[in-house]
Amino acid sequence: MAELEVPKSIAQYMVGGGRAEGKEAGKREGEEMGGAIVGAGRRCVRRSVKGATLNAVATRGPTMMIPAFLRCRPRAMAAAALLGAAMHGGFAADTSSTSATPDKLTPVREQIAAKQWPLAIAELQRINDTASADWNNLMGFSLRKATPPDLAGSEKFYTEALRIDPKHKGALEYSGELYLIKGDLASAEKRLAALDKLCLLPCEEYADLKKAVERFKSNGSKAAASSY
Repeated sequence: MAELEVPKSIAQYMVGGGRAEGKEAGKREGEEMGGAIVGAGRRCVRRSVKGATLNAVATRGPTMMIPAFLRCRPRAMAAAALLGAAMHGGFAADTSSTSATPDKLTPVREQIAAKQWPLAIAELQRINDTASADWNNLMGFSLRKATPPDLAGSEKFYTEALRIDPKHKGALEYSGELYLIKGDLASAEKRLAALDKLCLLPCEEYADLKKAVERFKSNGSKAAASSY
């Protein structure tokens, strides 16, 4: 399969952290890129059976096409992963929901990136968007990272985030880490299983929580708040 170049507008969208000016153009070119992936997959299969006689195709069509599909599938998956990274790379793990509130939460994310937990919590309280899964997830994350951590409050907000959006990958990952801090491996593994079902392609949230679970087990099922 020929290399698929990431369109400039998608690349700008990735670098810009999801800025609005690149979003629509990136979406359009992403759709074109998706069409290219499908077309490349079809061409790969056609090349795999090229030269076969009409009689062979007629009598052994299914048995010929299945191996061809299996040979071509890794290429299609790699291309799809590229497209997924291009379209979603601008969003952090804590913004995985379909919530329409990324702009108002930008200052919160800046405070979190700077590890200014009290300022992040104060900004979240000012915004007070309690109906947003992202807002609840970021509040849970900030309370967990604060000194001293408020684990009970953190769990409450993670639970609310997942009530609003059960497929919120950030809340699934971070609540799983919270359970490890509390020594609740079974609940953490349930979160990991949920992410495994959601992440049809490799995703950061699943990979990070899996590493945390493995680290927890290798440490004799012990964890400290600073570990996660």
